[in-house]
Amino acid sequence: MLLAAHAMVAGAQQSTVLDADSATVAIESGDTATIGKRPSIIQRFINYFAESNKTNKNKRFDISFIGGPSYTNSTSFAVGVMGSGLYRMSGCDAAMQPSNVTLYTTASVVGMVMVGVEGTNFFPEDRYRLNYDARFKYFPTNYWGVGYDECSVDDNETEMKTLMGKFNAEFLFRLVDGLYIGPRVAGKIIKAYDIDPAKLHLYHGQDLTQHNVGMGLSLQYDSRDNITNPHRGVYVNATQMFSPAFLGNDYAFSSTQITASAYQQLWRGGILAEQVKGIFNFGDPSWEEMATLGGSYVMRGYYEARYRDKNMVAAQVELRQHVWKRSGITVWGGAGSVFHDSRTFKKVLPNYGVGFRWEFKKNVNVRLDYGFGKGGQSGFVFNVNEAF
Repeated sequence: MLLAAHAMVAGAQQSTVLDADSATVAIESGDTATIGKRPSIIQRFINYFAESNKTNKNKRFDISFIGGPSYTNSTSFAVGVMGSGLYRMSGCDAAMQPSNVTLYTTASVVGMVMVGVEGTNFFPEDRYRLNYDARFKYFPTNYWGVGYDECSVDDNETEMKTLMGKFNAEFLFRLVDGLYIGPRVAGKIIKAYDIDPAKLHLYHGQDLTQHNVGMGLSLQYDSRDNITNPHRGVYVNATQMFSPAFLGNDYAFSSTQITASAYQQLWRGGILAEQVKGIFNFGDPSWEEMATLGGSYVMRGYYEARYRDKNMVAAQVELRQHVWKRSGITVWGGAGSVFHDSRTFKKVLPNYGVGFRWEFKKNVNVRLDYGFGKGGQSGFVFNVNEAF
């Protein structure tokens, strides 16, 4: 059960004129008289969430907050607060889907602290789009090495502490309806420390403190009816990034990322979603810049980034079913692998799980997923918006 961490209470004076024959006494603005009892904190709490998914056309920026406990095998028990905001820029038609922004902060019993913001800004007539994601994280975590074989050995597990700051942003121009292209920039700074000296060989002689700056181009086709909770449509994104040495990168490499997702409404309240995703690195990526599996979006239930190598491919299929009022359930299955090159693409990891959905705001779901993987690996995921 999610616990509310924040409730917004709006107060306003009212001026009400009632018929003289009414048993209710009129209240004029500024009067000190009151009728009935003021709602209790619990009632205001209930009212807040009862109204949170209703569109408020009088608000230019409609934001609500939710929070509570969560557990994953990478963070252990944690408490998080997330704010979900919907808005439209001046000049945007009411028929357009609104821009969205999510702000979040999380702290766990193992010492992890993370704050971040992500979202998509739609410009008038959907001629331009700005996608962005920025976060800062202090994270005691585990590391197994590079490559499927190293990462599959339980005895390779080593603890490390990391300080990380990262951002990604892309500005897309519409070519024709649904087709966009534009520049993308990314940056990351990370420091890893408190590592067992006996396990340093798993980093393959690379630096424990490093930074990366990249730039590139994104090509995107998007016919989804809504990006935060699509019911139908297709999404395809191809991004080519370059992290050359002349930008100050210690490890020069390039990365090609391809994502394709599709959504179909099977019956009333039933949505089938499919996704394939691939990341292919060329050159000399560091251990931190390797393609990874596990976490909140791809291969849910696996320890975040346990499996890493130069390349990654994954696929997942999910059935999403509305059940009652604002609640729904999901089941999914998938598979993925990491590999150095085509000759080492041999091992495939299975993935499946179940989830609960609650519509926090209009087309914005809070999701609680429990995923399973190879060898008894499993874990919870608590997040806002669908995994894909």
